[in-house]
Amino acid sequence: MGSHNIIFFIKTGLLIFLLTSCQQISPVGEASVGEHIPLHHLPALNGDYFKFDSSEVGRPFHIYIRFPVGYSEQNKSYPVVYLLDGDSLFPILAANHLFLTYDEGLAEAIVVGISYGSFDASINKRGFDFTAPAPDAKPGQGGAPAFHKFLELELIPEIETRYRADPAKRILFGQSRGGFMVLYSAFTNPDFFWGRIASNPTFDPGRDLLFSSTPSASRSDLALVVTSGTRDYPPLREAALEWYEAWGEADEMPWALNFVTINNGTHAANSTDSYRAGMLWLFSRDK
Repeated sequence: MGSHNIIFFIKTGLLIFLLTSCQQISPVGEASVGEHIPLHHLPALNGDYFKFDSSEVGRPFHIYIRFPVGYSEQNKSYPVVYLLDGDSLFPILAANHLFLTYDEGLAEAIVVGISYGSFDASINKRGFDFTAPAPDAKPGQGGAPAFHKFLELELIPEIETRYRADPAKRILFGQSRGGFMVLYSAFTNPDFFWGRIASNPTFDPGRDLLFSSTPSASRSDLALVVTSGTRDYPPLREAALEWYEAWGEADEMPWALNFVTINNGTHAANSTDSYRAGMLWLFSRDK
């Protein structure tokens, strides 16, 4: 074999090797499809995760936990904030809670994100779970009773078994349809959560429930915050103002009520403002 042929075969082999290697190596910063991305390098979200198969709802949920700073060194119980729509709100609000402790002296808390694991409507059933059965409910709506049973009977007992959670200081936060779920909880089982924050809530279907008389509560320390952005969708802003007009001056309610207007606030982009206003007010009452 001549020297030219040897050089040809060497070059051909190197070219095949390089092409094969390039196919196997992902670009820097690009994860392979399906690869799990670790969160333990994000200290603001330091905590835990588990998957929970709900028999009440009949579907699984992905549960993300953010621990308070110093959780492993302490031996005390903490308030727990339960975030609906954890798929989007957990990374935003759980991390922001840390800054509120820095700048505002807000009490540390365990933050729990209740997530579906996808925005795909075949998996993410918020439109069913966060709506009440009512005459104006459409097909695919009306799952709020089962979802609240999931919270009461399944998830929250699990959280309070696994972690140092204070059962007297449960807080429920929801945005939009999640805000409706917060109000549904306040009107159907007021004692279960110490504090509730409904951010730009929807009111339909099931509006009549939220304008009806409230059930009595055995606790005297309950509180409800409703926030409404001035640039929320006009029907939702109008419904929120109408609801507050009905309840703002009511003589008897099972919870103390604080209605907060978020100036220039839009429907979805001001959840941190709602969380800040709501949490600071809740804990200011506790001093």
